Amino acid sequence: MAKESIKAREVKRQKMVAKYSAKRAALKEAGDFIGLQKLPRNASPVRLHNRCQITGRPKGYMRQFGLSRINFREMALNGLIPGVRKASW
Repeated sequence: MAKESIKAREVKRQKMVAKYSAKRAALKEAGDFIGLQKLPRNASPVRLHNRCQITGRPKGYMRQFGLSRINFREMALNGLIPGVRKASW
């Protein structure tokens, strides 16, 4: 489990990226790089990091499900993810 402060920091970054996205696009289109530098660092979408929705684990993240590989496996084996079955051959 990730620390709550780390998860909260990531949520804060997501909100800031959403807030400044239109302004960033306008500044980029105008070629105003000095204006871009004056924006907060966390307004850049590059600083976002995908995390598991349940545990906040940053590694082994599966975009399609929004979960880490560990939680995905547990939920799939318990039948909690529709359309996912364990392969057998």
